[in-house]
Amino acid sequence: MTQTAVPAVWMRGGTSKGLFFHEADLPAEPAERRRWLLRLLGSPDPYGKQIDGLGGATSSTSKVVVIAPSRRDDCDVDYWFGHVAISSATIDYSGNCGNLTAAVGPFAIDEGLVPAQGNSTQVRIWQVNIGKRILADVPVDGARARVIGDFRLDGVPFPGAAIRLRFEQAGGGEDGSVLPTGQPVDRLPTAEDAIEATLIHAGNPAVFVRAEDLQLTGTETAAQIDRQPALLARLDDIRAVAAVRMGLAPSVRAARDDRPATPKIHWVGAARDHRLANTRRLEQTEVDLCARALSMGRAHHAFPGTSGIALAVAAALPGSVLSSIPGIAAKPMRIGHASGVMQVTATLAREQGVWKAPEVCLERSARRLMQGEVLLP
Repeated sequence: MTQTAVPAVWMRGGTSKGLFFHEADLPAEPAERRRWLLRLLGSPDPYGKQIDGLGGATSSTSKVVVIAPSRRDDCDVDYWFGHVAISSATIDYSGNCGNLTAAVGPFAIDEGLVPAQGNSTQVRIWQVNIGKRILADVPVDGARARVIGDFRLDGVPFPGAAIRLRFEQAGGGEDGSVLPTGQPVDRLPTAEDAIEATLIHAGNPAVFVRAEDLQLTGTETAAQIDRQPALLARLDDIRAVAAVRMGLAPSVRAARDDRPATPKIHWVGAARDHRLANTRRLEQTEVDLCARALSMGRAHHAFPGTSGIALAVAAALPGSVLSSIPGIAAKPMRIGHASGVMQVTATLAREQGVWKAPEVCLERSARRLMQGEVLLP
């Protein structure tokens, strides 16, 4: 039997990589589309390597994106994101990837879905997973997205062209609220003990706890976290309980099995000197706080883009678990993460007693890595 050739583009967006498809090139039937995407990335792989597919065997490199001309008058393209589990046959469509969002605009321009104009072209993106509009200002050269530039993104070894992303009305509640429980702090009962957390729905659903409540600092390396199975289990327990409290899952088990990608859990602490993944010493004065994230059960090597959105909102929210950190109200927020610094600006407003996030902005870079056909057995 011959293999089926499927047109695809392999792209980096921010600190993530993913396989991009036109919707028209994939099966319309959901179960068949899911089978294709899992097989193309090499999941499920009981060895955890995705050795028979294009997945990179990490949460940052096991991702798929599907793009189509928008069905909406106020957008140019519709964008679906799928977070592909490595060892199980699961694709989580419950949230967005803020990093790969940066690659959607360049993909749309290079594929002819949006014509390039001037030195910068705005691409209006409808993020189907979360039902939100995102505006991407993409630098262009001629008819294509510009790749070369002097913008440095911590977690990416080479400079690129800066892409400005504006997430409109980032609050995820039906009324635009960023607080799914209506309060800035919830006390979550877990198997070990109760812990205070701020539950935010902005960019993606997110859980924030104080690093000190876990006997952590927020300066840990990914390796230090990943070699502590008891800590990983505790963090995922908190995450799953929070998912139920936020109304995202009917049970803790469902939160673990059906939506491993969201909500993500983070621990935050005061700014302090520490070593980064590339061994550079990050000085306390370079950041406003330190934060780390768990993604699909493992420590993130940098910081998810949507986590930066949620953190900037939580930091501006009176009474959150972050509010006692010195200098936390800084704008733009400089987040110290495992690979360096992420800068995010969030606008928070209280309307009729509800906290909303009218706009959150950040800059990323993106690059087309490979184009052609991926083969499906």
